[in-house]
Amino acid sequence: MSEILYLLDEHVDPLFRTALLSREPELTVWRIGDPLSLPRGTLDPDILRWCEAYGFILVTNNRKSMPRHLRDHLAQGGHIPGIIEMNPGMTNQEIIEELLLIWGISAAEEYRDQIVYMPVFR
Repeated sequence: MSEILYLLDEHVDPLFRTALLSREPELTVWRIGDPLSLPRGTLDPDILRWCEAYGFILVTNNRKSMPRHLRDHLAQGGHIPGIIEMNPGMTNQEIIEELLLIWGISAAEEYRDQIVYMPVFR
């Protein structure tokens, strides 16, 4: 359905991938540390370069350093499909529903070169 691909940060609980795929098997959800993905411990600037190269939107809970890394990445002429910051005040189910909604009704270019904070749809 959607052209949106998700890469879950290594600190995002793997239950999110399991839940997303059980609800929507056509969804592409990889996690840092997966065989075809980046290895665990990859630095944030390298994650952004990988997301740019492979077209994945990063789903993370890294609110502290990711804005700075994105700013640096863009200043160096890079681009990314986007970053979605999880909201610690949302339940796991709310986050899952939000990611499914983004995948279901959004175009990938809507998130290009930006960080969006959950909830995206208020």
